[in-house]
Amino acid sequence: MSASSTSLTSSIFDYKYENGRRYHAYRAGAYVLPNDELEQDRMDLRHHIFRLTLDGELFRAPLTKIPERVLDIGTGTGIWAMDFADEFPSAVVIGTDLSPIQPHWVPPNCRFVVDDAEADWLYRPDEAFDYIHGRALGGSIADWTRFYQQIYTHLKPGGWIEMQEYEAWISSDDDTINQGGKWVSEWQRLIDEASTKFGKKFNVAERQKQYMIEAGFAHVQDDVYKVCPDSVDEPVYPEMLPMLIPTKTPIGPWAKDRKLKEIGMYHRENIIAGVEPFCLALFTRVLGWSNAKTQVLLARVKDELRNPRNHFYTATHFIYGRKPVTTYHDGNTITPS
Repeated sequence: MSASSTSLTSSIFDYKYENGRRYHAYRAGAYVLPNDELEQDRMDLRHHIFRLTLDGELFRAPLTKIPERVLDIGTGTGIWAMDFADEFPSAVVIGTDLSPIQPHWVPPNCRFVVDDAEADWLYRPDEAFDYIHGRALGGSIADWTRFYQQIYTHLKPGGWIEMQEYEAWISSDDDTINQGGKWVSEWQRLIDEASTKFGKKFNVAERQKQYMIEAGFAHVQDDVYKVCPDSVDEPVYPEMLPMLIPTKTPIGPWAKDRKLKEIGMYHRENIIAGVEPFCLALFTRVLGWSNAKTQVLLARVKDELRNPRNHFYTATHFIYGRKPVTTYHDGNTITPS
């Protein structure tokens, strides 16, 4: 836990309400997305999309043994941590978040802590982790260098870090983003501007690999498979499966591939449900917009996202690296193979 972790006192449930949405009370204002039931439903839907993307798996890091201690940073509803705890009942799984929105009935090897991942981490050396996981942390961290330094310190030698991060930028391969995505393009440009001014930029997925390398992690891998979603219409053979993890996630059921079509159907609902949470606080607090002006833009954005002629997608990164197992022989550092 960090210097700011806290027990469940009444103050952390003193949620802040603004423009019809509910926000966290602990370290109020540090995170701009809401924590209300609408957002919790979207988080759980996003978890389902990630599991579909990974064919039911929870992670990409090549864990060679069952981890003893696992940390899930920014756990949200806690659904990833609970699923991991169910699959690895011998592991102790800790989920941390600014919001105490996790359920009370959880696997016996899983627990949740209200904590600020940007504060100093106070875990003792004997509490080091075998695996640390984070998902969709863009917009949450101001100093990524310090963040990864703390992760490095609190991982066991040989332990793995994994970030599952989508690019906060909607694209297309057939130019429909330019032809039919005028308001989507404006919306994401303004989010990028506002989140940069706020000091916690959303669109940071492509930087994570370098952050890990600079922190000292070895064997860093950024899995972004360049498979065009509308071209996978040939038979799929087992040896092709590693190539076909769809990190270009379609928005809408427009892809030819059955799996991508299903993912796209869910992902469109995820994106539409996220249009308001991603920008409402940023636009009103940072850019000085009124709620009414913001809602006009959001309605136009949602219309473009629902248009079946638009073949939009977002790219997803699975970035993972290993803390070296360090021993010294004549001054040399030995890392695991």
